[in-house]
Amino acid sequence: MTKIITDEKLVDEVLERGTEEVIVKEHLKKRMMAGEKLRIKLGIDPTGSVLHLGHAVVLKKLKQFQDLGHQVIFLIGDFTAKIGDPTGRSSARKPLTDEDVKKNMESYQKQAGIMLDMEKVEVRYNSEWLAKLSFKELIVLTSKITYAQMAQRADFKERIKNDVDLSMQEFMYPAMQGYDSVVLKADVELGGTDQKFNLLMGRQLQKRYDQQPQDVLTCPLLEGLGGTDKMSKSLNNYISLTEEPNSMFGKVMSLTDELIGRYFELCTEISMDEIEKIKKDLKDDKVNPRDVKIKLAYEITKIYHGEEKADEAKEYFEKVISKKEVPEIVASVEVSVEDSIIEIMTKEGLAKSNGDAKRKIEQGGVSLNGEIIKDIQTKISKVMNGKILKVGKREFRKIVVK
Repeated sequence: MTKIITDEKLVDEVLERGTEEVIVKEHLKKRMMAGEKLRIKLGIDPTGSVLHLGHAVVLKKLKQFQDLGHQVIFLIGDFTAKIGDPTGRSSARKPLTDEDVKKNMESYQKQAGIMLDMEKVEVRYNSEWLAKLSFKELIVLTSKITYAQMAQRADFKERIKNDVDLSMQEFMYPAMQGYDSVVLKADVELGGTDQKFNLLMGRQLQKRYDQQPQDVLTCPLLEGLGGTDKMSKSLNNYISLTEEPNSMFGKVMSLTDELIGRYFELCTEISMDEIEKIKKDLKDDKVNPRDVKIKLAYEITKIYHGEEKADEAKEYFEKVISKKEVPEIVASVEVSVEDSIIEIMTKEGLAKSNGDAKRKIEQGGVSLNGEIIKDIQTKISKVMNGKILKVGKREFRKIVVK
């Protein structure tokens, strides 16, 4: 039987670091200090195939509970994913297919395993119970919630006010998420601050099903690479948990200086005492933000790839990006005479599309052996054999003319 750790300093770390709000904090701390083995729920709808550092904020919190000996429940919302969480949306979302959901579920579990000991995790799927609800049971569930409560949600209220369609299935989403907590008998549910309404719905429904209401812990939403919007795949401002080490390191280095302290707190395992010192030194101009960011990039890369890969990524960044040198090992790409540079860039994943490739060339971000390519119509010739194509700051290919 797993021993529950009740060290007050560790308990306070769980309840305070990287935490926005705990409802009810005094109650939850008392239970944790008493050595109760709590059931800690995190639900994620598999609406995409990528987990990023924004997801990792709450996954790290889940790991902290796991490290203290509590039972972690990783709930995959395979049923609710087909409806879509309406939180923050101004319109209905296109439903996912069974194939999409299955593929994303497998990807999520694998990526969550980077942070969690999945052998000790209770993995559940809410289709186990939601897909089996009879009409009678559904009526009982809806009888425990009022229209007035649901209509108070800011996004629902806005859509009703603007006469934008709000389907009954979207209206039922918070109820389904709350019912998950009833079935799982969750003691604590985690989520981002944008999930607060849904998490509190779990408390309400548990009370009305004569269960002890779960405590709720919300984590802040992590800003993405642009520094304003929350990290999101749809906004392409994210760093995925499976990001290649050099790319992960480089993306962290591209953060604005204002986000350094926040990323240290939410994305690393550095002590809060050290983080406070870093913040103070930055504020007092005692350190160069670039040097601090190198430490941040190293610490984040180390979590997901280990020290050796983090060392290599740091060396790569300092040598290739800072000093603008060509790396010792460069992937080759076989091309034919008259192939266009644009086609090669798109084929090699150096640009998302031909249009994106054109923009990169027009902006001066593409070069051949250090000479900037200015003509978007540039084609491969025999004299280019062996030369190094560079796109952006860290993408290199050695041209091999067939």
